[in-house]
Amino acid sequence: MRTIVHLSDLHFGKVDEELLEPLRTLVTNIAPDVVVVSGDLTQRAKSEQFEAARDYLDSLPGPQIIVPGNHDISLYNVFRRFFQPLDRYKRYITTDLDPIHIDDEIAVLGVNTARSLTFKDGRVNEEQVAKIRQQLSGLPKHITRIVVTHHPFDLPHTEDEDDLVDRAPMAMKEFAECGVDLLLAGHLHLSHSNSTADRYPISEYAALVVQAGTATSTRGRGEVNSFNVLRAESGKVEVDRYGWDVLGKQFSLMKTEKFMRSGEVWAAHTDGMFAAGI
Repeated sequence: MRTIVHLSDLHFGKVDEELLEPLRTLVTNIAPDVVVVSGDLTQRAKSEQFEAARDYLDSLPGPQIIVPGNHDISLYNVFRRFFQPLDRYKRYITTDLDPIHIDDEIAVLGVNTARSLTFKDGRVNEEQVAKIRQQLSGLPKHITRIVVTHHPFDLPHTEDEDDLVDRAPMAMKEFAECGVDLLLAGHLHLSHSNSTADRYPISEYAALVVQAGTATSTRGRGEVNSFNVLRAESGKVEVDRYGWDVLGKQFSLMKTEKFMRSGEVWAAHTDGMFAAGI
């Protein structure tokens, strides 16, 4: 079994400073095998915000799979936005826009969906999807395949369809071919877990979407600050959602969801079915 801490939408430049140390302590104590950060490390892609994000990431366990979000591209500096869109991200965070971690149980692939031609929307292209397929080809069947983006492939039914990553149907068809299991994302500052079966009716295939809220931003959009802890083993995933307890001044376990794969289809399962391996 592998443990993955999934953080998103840190938004340095507009963080709740009170949350930083309790989050760092808890993540360290969880001792994850991988820390995933699904974008929007900064509020306005300023150097000092990236520096603060870098310092904080350095205080968390590794290895880390980090992808940029739309807020990590300059908004008001037109030259930087269109000609150097992720220059500061690459300077302070990582030059690798397609990070990858593979071990004996999981393969975690980061994909950059942030684009300078749009203010908040995201996109995945055919070249990126082909690279994912190449990286996953030949891996043993038992390895859980995880793709990390900032923009989501699925949404709660109450949210705007425009927030879905562009070209998602194309990507999902390829994901079905190479057996992608999990899709981790952020962007909406809302927690959400679901099978892709309803949105993408692909014969005998459905991935599991796990979306994280904002871990540290002051812009909660009606939901407390939160992050996810995933415990993955072949054919099984347990998602623990931790939320900020205002009175206790700590992150506490709020909800646990369990999912299993039957063939190539992921779906939610009850405790009894999960334990029995049905």
